[in-house]
Amino acid sequence: MANVAVLGYGTVGSGVVEVLERNKERILESAGERINVKYILDLRDFPGDPFEDRVIHDFNRILEDSEIEVVCEVMGGTGAAYQFTRQALEAGKSVCTSNKELVAKHGTELLALAAGKHCNYMFEASVGGGIPLIRNIHNSYTAERILAVTGILNGTTNYILSRMEKEHADYHEALKQAQELGYAERNPEADVEGHDTCRKAAILSALMTGREVDAEEIYTEGISGIQQQDFDFACGSGMTIRLLAVSRILEDGRLSAVVAPFMVPREHPLASVGDVFNGVLITGNMLGDTLFYGRGAGKLPTASAVAADVIDCVRNRGRSVMAGWGSGKAEIADIAENERHFFVRTSAEDAERVRKAFQGEKEGASEGSFLDGEFGFFTPVMKEKDFQERCRELGDAIKSRIRLI
Repeated sequence: MANVAVLGYGTVGSGVVEVLERNKERILESAGERINVKYILDLRDFPGDPFEDRVIHDFNRILEDSEIEVVCEVMGGTGAAYQFTRQALEAGKSVCTSNKELVAKHGTELLALAAGKHCNYMFEASVGGGIPLIRNIHNSYTAERILAVTGILNGTTNYILSRMEKEHADYHEALKQAQELGYAERNPEADVEGHDTCRKAAILSALMTGREVDAEEIYTEGISGIQQQDFDFACGSGMTIRLLAVSRILEDGRLSAVVAPFMVPREHPLASVGDVFNGVLITGNMLGDTLFYGRGAGKLPTASAVAADVIDCVRNRGRSVMAGWGSGKAEIADIAENERHFFVRTSAEDAERVRKAFQGEKEGASEGSFLDGEFGFFTPVMKEKDFQERCRELGDAIKSRIRLI
């Protein structure tokens, strides 16, 4: 029998205990032995809970118990979670986590520590919730050179954008609805400003390149500036709007990474990923495109991914199998040199002046369209730095600008 400890008995932590208990016979078949939750660490007590007798308040009991082989860190944050994770790994105990903030910030260090102690640091649940994404990248792409990863990685923002599209709600109405349904936090900044997606993008980019990727170096925009008028123009052009993480390897070996709202053509595989679902498109140099789709968050989907990591740790007792990435840092290219089309929205009065500023006499730009006193059009392919310079020159004449995928 393998004994595990769960750090944090909130939504995900209680889900991990539930999955390990409800699916214990299936887990026995997969792991080859029973997996028992011996301790649950939390600051609170849970009178009446079926597992109240396992709740403890002192992490040292877990650390000093030689029977504990695997620790599930589902506390969140980078304070106590980091300290406990590091101590557990130093003691030779494997750690499984859903904590994308910790993985993005300290993953390089913790992976190296686990390898040195012949145990594992696993984080399937940190990106894509219950989607078996990291495990597939690690195991199924060993003969591939991954060229790009493009993903919808945040269910909250995807839900908000889906409601704006389907129900013609404005941003604030859609956000309020997401909060009422429990999809968005009371303070939704990490989600709606793109920080959560950025951390996940850093993890996927590190796996793709085999090098450490600093999330703070990834250009990030959120969705709080998206308005219903943008969706009206997008719909009229056969497109939708999604918050995407886009990472790709350039010809010179550098990494291009950006998190931002994009207009996505209806025929694109990610255009149909709606509501709280996530979708990730992985492009390999031989395989081409593969789409992963599923619930990117939620109690049981996330807990299921943590439980799968626990099984892997038990199966691989005494050896490190999670390669992760090395200590060298990936060189991230300046977004200013990226080239793409952009959507621009302006008033009808400024239409001619704004269109000329971007299009000039170049071919490849759309004629644009008028809608409810506003004008929207797509620019020719141009560099980010040139686009931003024109936006600064035009000032308030630009009502909205969105990149095209």
